[in-house]
Amino acid sequence: MAGRTAPFSAFEWMIAWRYLRARRAEGGVSVMTWISVIGITLSVFALVAVMAVRAGFREEFVDTLLGANGHVTVYNWRLDDQGRRLRGFPDWQEVQARLAEVPGVTRVAPMVRGQAMVSSVGGSSGVEVFGMAPADVEAIPSLTGGGDDFGDISRLSEGIALGSGIARDLGLQVGDRLRLISPDGAKTAMGTSLRVMAYEVVYIFTSGSPEIDRTRAYLPLAEAQEYFNAEGVADEFEVMVASPEAIDTYVPALLAAGGTDAMAWTWQQSAGNYLRALTVEDNMMFILMSILVLIASLNIISGLVMLVKNKGRDIGILRTMGLTEGSVLRVFFLCGALTGLVGTVAGIALGSLFAHYFTPIFDFINWVAGGGLWDPEVRPIYHLSAKLQPGDVVTAGLLSLVLSFVVTIFPARRAARMNPVEALRYE
Repeated sequence: MAGRTAPFSAFEWMIAWRYLRARRAEGGVSVMTWISVIGITLSVFALVAVMAVRAGFREEFVDTLLGANGHVTVYNWRLDDQGRRLRGFPDWQEVQARLAEVPGVTRVAPMVRGQAMVSSVGGSSGVEVFGMAPADVEAIPSLTGGGDDFGDISRLSEGIALGSGIARDLGLQVGDRLRLISPDGAKTAMGTSLRVMAYEVVYIFTSGSPEIDRTRAYLPLAEAQEYFNAEGVADEFEVMVASPEAIDTYVPALLAAGGTDAMAWTWQQSAGNYLRALTVEDNMMFILMSILVLIASLNIISGLVMLVKNKGRDIGILRTMGLTEGSVLRVFFLCGALTGLVGTVAGIALGSLFAHYFTPIFDFINWVAGGGLWDPEVRPIYHLSAKLQPGDVVTAGLLSLVLSFVVTIFPARRAARMNPVEALRYE
């Protein structure tokens, strides 16, 4: 039809921009606009910040878990000549070679594992002893890559490596000697005796997980085999793969290489409950923050209702001049949409800056609060971090924009349907 203008023409943008820049006499509208912008900015900032902190926590937890443990553990149960159920691989060298040939496997470490008690002049503590070849222990990232480690891991063949939590509790330092006590010692006619061995502490590690540092110790594989009566046997294999996120795809081939009695326990199974709990918390936090964004977006309605009320005369004049209902709707839609857009961009910018400078911000808040905001003794990681993921930023931005656009439609429709005669009746 003749005279019909294209949607969102230049004059519609001009009118919308003019209405957003209200005169001092119309300060109420301007104030409501600023309140809407600030509300959306803060809500989007909170959403981005929360998602970044949650992503950082999850990444730190998974990195700690994978840094100190294998991606999958291959083990078995077998029957001996007397029909007793035993655990371990007598032919562990051959099994190790077969596991190493599985595509995608980067490292295979045979291991003997057992429970014992560490005793020193500072007291005693129960530990889980991992017997591994020194070269395999050196290849564990979280045990040798931290700045809080002490000693020389290459000397593991001469002693024992302890977690920093054990060393702290027992007052041990590199060079001290301790006693390792196991109830499963030599078998005699009088029964099984205690096995007590003395070792020098050659290395103290900090893995990133307080739980591991309080409970784990490492011995050379040959020494652990002798200590736990497992000569010539490996209890299990710690397997590292190229893509730990797709660990389930490796399991069938690993089981085939491990033999008929082989079983597998993946890192996702060991931490499955915790990861599922994190997922539930992530979803709930996203929903709660989304409600906060919705509440902030509703402020746009208040601002637009006031704007429509104050601009009733202008609407009537524009309609009598030939402006269509669609043009009026688009003008006020642009007013609300621009408010939401500015608030969203500002919120994303603040959230991104917060995530980037999270560590100094958190340290400052911790200092102001007197310390203790993050207690690693009751949490699975030492440090809290933030990770800004592009997908989270896009999700937060789209959510805010969609909600802002949707709530803008209702007052914009009210303005478009205003009768110009009624609007000019008392003018």
